[in-house]
Amino acid sequence: GAMRSRAEVDATLQTAKLNPAELLPAVHCLSFGPQAGTGDCCLLQLEPGLCAELEAGRSLVIRGEKDEQAVLCSKDKTYDMKIADTSNMLLFIPGCKTPEELNGDQASCDIIHSQIAGFSNNYWELRRCRPKLKKLRKLLMEDPYEGPDSRKDQTSTFSKYTTEDLLSLIQASEEEILHQLQIIDACKIEGYWRILEFDYEMKLLNHVTQLIDSESWSLSKVPLRTCLEELGSLEPREMIEHILLSYGRKYTDDAGEVYFEMHEDKICRAIAQMLLQNAVKFNLSEFQEVWQQSVPEGMTARLDQLKGLALVDKTSRPETIFLLKVEDLPEDNQERFNSLFSIREKWTEVDITPYIQDLCAEKQTVGALLTKYARSSTQNGVKVYNSRRPIS
Repeated sequence: GAMRSRAEVDATLQTAKLNPAELLPAVHCLSFGPQAGTGDCCLLQLEPGLCAELEAGRSLVIRGEKDEQAVLCSKDKTYDMKIADTSNMLLFIPGCKTPEELNGDQASCDIIHSQIAGFSNNYWELRRCRPKLKKLRKLLMEDPYEGPDSRKDQTSTFSKYTTEDLLSLIQASEEEILHQLQIIDACKIEGYWRILEFDYEMKLLNHVTQLIDSESWSLSKVPLRTCLEELGSLEPREMIEHILLSYGRKYTDDAGEVYFEMHEDKICRAIAQMLLQNAVKFNLSEFQEVWQQSVPEGMTARLDQLKGLALVDKTSRPETIFLLKVEDLPEDNQERFNSLFSIREKWTEVDITPYIQDLCAEKQTVGALLTKYARSSTQNGVKVYNSRRPIS
């Protein structure tokens, strides 16, 4: 429309019963620019940390396939994106001056004509969330690696995944994905990330533990070089090294020799899994006996090594133990609790903790999760938790 004059502005102020003396002398007269109605602007609200990322020239990425809720990732964090509606329309005005800027600029002319380039009734709000990593294991488990002699590997029709592939498929930041690959003991074979098939992994572990036994090495000082020399004829050297990395901590002594300190708990846990996966339920005391006989000389098998892997049923007579792996449970909080309560109606906090620990957001406690998704009662003096809703 036509440009407003000062007289028109003053008349409008008078109609609105506003005293010009209380306002800054500068007046913005707004008009819609030719492009303003196209609505191709999106607003994203950033916390200072993310702002700094962009200002430093790093990029933020939106990840998710068509059927997934979008997340935004920085180099090392993941955020849920939610649309927040506003009751006031938000106007985009290029080169707009704030009252502070105008106040400092005494020479500013008192009528400023500005064009609105766009507007919006909502903006994207980011909330830090847990990276959605369940899918990572699922993709890699489609085609686990069975070793160099496996015929299946030469004829496999499954997709194999590079780091780039995983970045485009998994809703998590690069650092979170790489960290998770380490946690699930994935290894890179010919440029693709693979998970070892469990029996093959146990075969490799067995080679190593038998060698340790026959050489009478200390479990805290297993020499890499000798392992490779002795076992290299049985399996590829990189697989021997991978199994040592998966089940031990690598270090170098003063002479530059590379050694591994074996993780007792992890080795005992893997052997328990091997024993448990052959049966639906095991008599607990029989299992403990067989398990202790199966672990390497000098190691002690303890039930607390099985958190998130197996569950003891103290109510059955005799007591039993069965495989229940946390990684097989749903990633969504409510679904996770539904599935746990369908396995067992009432849980103690000690029993349920390993199965919900990974759901805790930053600074959230297991107690807070239980308060939200379960109700507590006391049974024979012990606090137990059951579902807040009927389980179908």
